[in-house]
Amino acid sequence: MPAGDTAGLDGRQVELLAEMCILVDRDDVPVGADTKKNCHLNENIRKGMLHRAFSVFLFNSKNELLLQQRSDAKITFPGCFTNTCCSHPLHVDSEMREEAALGVRNAAQRRLHQELGIPMEQVTPEELTYLTRIHYEAASDGVWGEHEVDYILFARKDVEVTPDPNEVQSVRYVTPDGLRELLARARDGSALVTPWFRLIAESFLFRWWDNLHDLESFKDHATIHRM
Repeated sequence: MPAGDTAGLDGRQVELLAEMCILVDRDDVPVGADTKKNCHLNENIRKGMLHRAFSVFLFNSKNELLLQQRSDAKITFPGCFTNTCCSHPLHVDSEMREEAALGVRNAAQRRLHQELGIPMEQVTPEELTYLTRIHYEAASDGVWGEHEVDYILFARKDVEVTPDPNEVQSVRYVTPDGLRELLARARDGSALVTPWFRLIAESFLFRWWDNLHDLESFKDHATIHRM
């Protein structure tokens, strides 16, 4: 398939490739905008194209983490298990606001609703805690991949979940032991997990999970962790 050829891909997902992502430099300073399609082509990633993203980790009142399994319609990492919601702020005023990462948190509220059907009022930007950022790169296949500065957002809330099947094929809540079992299955090849979720889980997640009552002490907005 020539780079960027979308023949045979899901129509709704192809439409989303026209969304405008925020291009950033390695220090997460905005430098422009480009389409979601261009941001996710490996040929552009190899040239250094980097965009802003976020990963939401939503816990219920039992401190269980909501996971999703990405739809098989997704263009990158279809069918993979991952954290609650992973997406991109768009190059629009409301999602480019830099103060306290408000633009990213606005985008996260939007995508929690679009992907998982969580009512907007059930997870507000104020209820999303911005912890830190990671910078990673991963190829999904020979054409598509990810290269992101990824904001890590936490929330603890009981919510109503009604996934969009074009985005999400299944959801589940897991305990720490349940996630360790899933990661072990990913290592032996019996389950698929997104690379960013694996990196975050293996490097940081369980320590944060043990301290949901005191996340303030884990905030690190000055560092971009190079993964």
